[in-house]
Amino acid sequence: MEWKEKNGPFLNREQLKLVKGLGPKSFQQCAGFIRINPETVPRYTAGPFYFYMFLHQKQTAKKRKVKGSDSTSNGFNPLDQTCIHPESYSIALRFLSQIGGSLDQMGSAVLRQSVESSVQSSGLDVLAKSLDTTPETLQLIVDGLIQPPGFDNFEQADFKREIVSMNDLHDGMVLTGRVTNTALFGAFVDIGVGRSGLIPKRFITLEKLPIDQRRRSLALGPGERVEVQVMNVDLQRNRISLDLIRVLR
Repeated sequence: MEWKEKNGPFLNREQLKLVKGLGPKSFQQCAGFIRINPETVPRYTAGPFYFYMFLHQKQTAKKRKVKGSDSTSNGFNPLDQTCIHPESYSIALRFLSQIGGSLDQMGSAVLRQSVESSVQSSGLDVLAKSLDTTPETLQLIVDGLIQPPGFDNFEQADFKREIVSMNDLHDGMVLTGRVTNTALFGAFVDIGVGRSGLIPKRFITLEKLPIDQRRRSLALGPGERVEVQVMNVDLQRNRISLDLIRVLR
């Protein structure tokens, strides 16, 4: 937040590396959760502000002597608005090249058809092997490429008015919320208490999902409304464990 107040909005995920105290490990853990809104980019990539910011970043990187800072880009990367992690960008680009697609087609019906046709004809396992990755990673890439731009920008869910903080929660409570992010280990859900709860992957079972979602890698996607049950509230560690009851339509 301090960096944004001084330099303006982030134009890409790579710029996170310029934040003081955010090292390689922190970048690896957080980059996949950050979305870059392309609407902010044209506003800040023209005029004196952008030129000043470019010089400031170069000077800051030089002073800090951060390894790899000189290669930090100031341009917008379309993949930065998806669930695809930067570590998988090269795989995503190779996959697009393999099916004859391009980044400017992301979220389009044309690309979706090409992706689904390729997966159906070759199989996810075979495609993953040809790209030297795992089927789980490739499925994440597929999901990210076919989701429309702005997929993660969603309206807030309906929360119970009397539930405003973690102190109001108790085990067994049933709530509605909205998925904010997904990972290989589960899904994070906003239930209106200022802290997202986690549905562990083991609780996201096929019988709880609509039929059309049972073949997806993470089953749940950002923006989906869900009904959940509170399994555990750990105030000391600021953690909320949830169980998925059902997906709301």
